[in-house]
Amino acid sequence: MNVALWVVQVLTALLFGGHGFLLVRDPQRMGQRVAWVAALPGPFARALGALEILGAIGVVLPAATGVLPSLTVAAAGGLVAMMLLAILFHITRREWPNVGLNILLGLLAFAVAYGRAAIEPL
Repeated sequence: MNVALWVVQVLTALLFGGHGFLLVRDPQRMGQRVAWVAALPGPFARALGALEILGAIGVVLPAATGVLPSLTVAAAGGLVAMMLLAILFHITRREWPNVGLNILLGLLAFAVAYGRAAIEPL
């Protein structure tokens, strides 16, 4: 089970980190391709990207180093909360494919949080 949780942790980190990097790098360019990013102020989109990057780091680094491994659970929980808010945001805009993606990402982050808190603690 430990190996499966590590796979989920790394996948979660890659997905959130990659998306966060795109938001931080150039939210205006991303806003030209993605409607919901264009609806947000640039600094807010960058802040969301930074939080996603920090969450991605937090899902892997504390567990890998053994330094404050409980932060892995906290980071995953923060990503779950972010996805719940993203689901609400996309529902109000009727962006159903994004809702599905947020549910999937939220479930991945929840699997890390629950797995590392209850099933296979660090």
